[in-house]
Amino acid sequence: MKTAVIVFPGSNCDRDMAVALEQVTGRAPVMVWHRDTALPAGIGMVAVPGGFSYGDYLRAGAMAARSPIMAAVADAAGKGLPVLGVCNGFQVLTEAGLLPGALMRNNGLDFVCRDVALTVENAQSAFTARYAAGERVSFPVAHHDGNFVADDATLDRIEGEGRVAFRYAEPVNGSARAIAGVLNDAGNVLGMMPHPERRIEAAHGGADGRRLFEGLMETIGA
Repeated sequence: MKTAVIVFPGSNCDRDMAVALEQVTGRAPVMVWHRDTALPAGIGMVAVPGGFSYGDYLRAGAMAARSPIMAAVADAAGKGLPVLGVCNGFQVLTEAGLLPGALMRNNGLDFVCRDVALTVENAQSAFTARYAAGERVSFPVAHHDGNFVADDATLDRIEGEGRVAFRYAEPVNGSARAIAGVLNDAGNVLGMMPHPERRIEAAHGGADGRRLFEGLMETIGA
């Protein structure tokens, strides 16, 4: 399947995402520059990678969310195209209005970089089809602004609608209700703080992340 990775100034995880997608699909993704105004034809999914887009100036993800390409990403997502945002990509998706809430500074203002345990809260989405509900998995995190916050009504709604995809199994960053991954209301957009693209094979310490990509490709018929 043809995939795409969005590249912003300051992105530093776009190559990690590209390598993961190529390993799973057997085809190198198209690297789409932030100033482009359209996605390439025939794209089956889009990844918004981690990093420090625009150096996190103003607010993490805020400037990248206004890049020309994000209008095309939002339009495609509205038509059902799967969109995965990881770490800074999660921040971009919230800033662009594709996901609810916001990502704030971690408790203690510390940069967190380590493996973390997650529980799979929703195993019915395209992104989580290869996991079992309640399963415990491990991914690495690397973030300074990873504290997912929203008002209580929003948190109640996304939990009630089954839109929490992953939850931290232990305290990491002060995230409200330990939320690590959120789906949009249609289930085709996922934002998550941990990095599944860094847990693709045994050399990475395990393949829990590979199952996210494999499940997505299988679900959409790639």
